[in-house]
Amino acid sequence: MKILCVIPSRIGSTRMPGKPLLPIQGKPMIQWVYENASRCKALSQVVVATDSEEIATIIKELGGNVEMTDPNIQTGSDRVAAVAKNHPEMDVIINLQGDEPFIKPRMLEQLIAPYLDGETPDMTTLAYPLLNIHQNEPGVVKVITDLNGDAIYFSRSPIPYLRQQVDNVPVYHHVGLYAFRRDFLLHYTTLPQTPLEKTEALEQLRAIEHGFRIRVCLTDERSLEINTKEEYEQAQQFVYSH
Repeated sequence: MKILCVIPSRIGSTRMPGKPLLPIQGKPMIQWVYENASRCKALSQVVVATDSEEIATIIKELGGNVEMTDPNIQTGSDRVAAVAKNHPEMDVIINLQGDEPFIKPRMLEQLIAPYLDGETPDMTTLAYPLLNIHQNEPGVVKVITDLNGDAIYFSRSPIPYLRQQVDNVPVYHHVGLYAFRRDFLLHYTTLPQTPLEKTEALEQLRAIEHGFRIRVCLTDERSLEINTKEEYEQAQQFVYSH
């Protein structure tokens, strides 16, 4: 089983320009992501996919792998797919966003566990138990699963509606980390956008709306995705444990 981890890293973030280069506790954000992914022994290779020479230089100075991609590519998945096309020898492709500086190797192992166990889901993603205080936060994406652990729906709204108190309701806090069978990733990026994907602004809904399954792998680990200035400030104090 050959597994390629691609880290799409675009310099032109709309909310935080130059985000991958921002220093966190003394080193650029993209360096944190690359180094932490590289510590996962289950991966065959880690590649940073970027349109920025500055980002490429940082990774090359670490002795890392970089592939330059078209700056006009709109989504992280499309950037990952552009790299995947160059690696027909790979079976599984991970999409690890460049704003996950505190990703743990254990989380990547949990993400790809179904493939390592001999299963062949179209794609997998990661989630952890949802805290009640986050139910109503649109910035926290919720996912509910069926009895087989496959995603039924992802939403920024509270789901499901809690009409009755029931134990062990399968609703989780989604982590924006994905793994794909390589053949499915190349197909997925050709699919047209879908109504629910557009209204929720959640790209993963495209797979569900087209009838494909997403296996939700569970973790108790936590990381800190950097999307806002407040999260960036939190990152300066974040205690990362291996």
